Amino acid sequence: MSQHAGVTSEVGRLRTVLVHRPGPELQRLTPRNSADLLFDGLPWVGRAQEEHDAFAQALRDRDVEVLYLAELLEQTLDLPAARADAVHAAVAPTVVGPSLAGVLRSWLLDLGSTELARVLAAGLTHDELPRVGAEGVVARMAGAHEFVVRPLPNLLFTRDSSVWVDRHVAVTSPSMHARQRETALTGALYRHHPRFAGTALLYGGSRQEAWFEGGDVLLLAEGVVAVGVGQRTTPAGVEAFALRAFAAGVARTVLAVPIAQERATMHLDTICTMVDTDAVVMFPAVADTLAAFTVTPDGEGGLAVADPLPFLEAAAAAMGIDRLRLVDTGLDPVTAEREQWDDGNNTLALAPGLVVAYERNVVTNHALEAAGIEVVRVAGSELGSGRGGPRCLSCPVLRDPL
Repeated sequence: MSQHAGVTSEVGRLRTVLVHRPGPELQRLTPRNSADLLFDGLPWVGRAQEEHDAFAQALRDRDVEVLYLAELLEQTLDLPAARADAVHAAVAPTVVGPSLAGVLRSWLLDLGSTELARVLAAGLTHDELPRVGAEGVVARMAGAHEFVVRPLPNLLFTRDSSVWVDRHVAVTSPSMHARQRETALTGALYRHHPRFAGTALLYGGSRQEAWFEGGDVLLLAEGVVAVGVGQRTTPAGVEAFALRAFAAGVARTVLAVPIAQERATMHLDTICTMVDTDAVVMFPAVADTLAAFTVTPDGEGGLAVADPLPFLEAAAAAMGIDRLRLVDTGLDPVTAEREQWDDGNNTLALAPGLVVAYERNVVTNHALEAAGIEVVRVAGSELGSGRGGPRCLSCPVLRDPL
């Protein structure tokens, strides 16, 4: 088991984080395909890279080790077993047909690791695939610019495809087709990269798993995990996760938190994140209505599920504290809705009372500072076009215990 990984809270001093610098996969976005690929706009890729570089530097300036997914993936793809897993996930005979599947698989396996990592992230069109063998019906009928390997522009949001709980990692099961192959890459990394050798998996990343995404997971305290249930994570996903987390001894309580099944509230971390050991910032429109079902082991290998309580009340009880403070942004409804859409509540804690937030959410950031929270502001006008803030952009790999 790696001694360089482990996360037991949202706010313990951040030591290591996994990110993905935006690359050519974003250049695949067009007005025709952006909605299918889950982007609300077409980001200016060069500016998105500048914003991401500044975000990463802000983390380094505070002594956070920044790991890049693409670099780790290249190293992982040097290993034959990892290469075979990643290529297998990228080649779907039911989509490309049996004839093209064989050609595509052979061509991908022959690529160098750097080029293979690029193709797996950025995708491949029919006119980019050399004609090296029998093509079959699919290739003959396909348009030149149709994807034979779909790009992964949402790979940018590393929080969603994996989440660390103590020294275990859950490789998640995304609900959206555009994101499902992301977990093949993170799964290969965690299974095969030497840095993570021996890491136990809480969730396997199989497409047969119930939907469960990392953006819905909040580690409220050691052993206490809140999981949003909505557009991206199902009740079955929470149940499967809870059973495994209890069996592994990395959780004693899981809070299942229903959220609206809407684009604006796709994950729990779009409406609520922790900013201190006993404080959260939350979208005002849900602060009085958000509820939670408390799930605990029943002592016989199953689950006990209590009646729902207000989220703040249930969370405080599970955490063993008198009260979970709510940072009241005091926003009027229009400003609150605008800043929630722009990820004002999607903060990344670097330490208790120290968070990274998008600079554009001026009122929310002032409210955080008025509540005694230090805010590191970063630009995100282009990064946020896929609907994700600093927390979405980061998968903490190592935090100090509280």
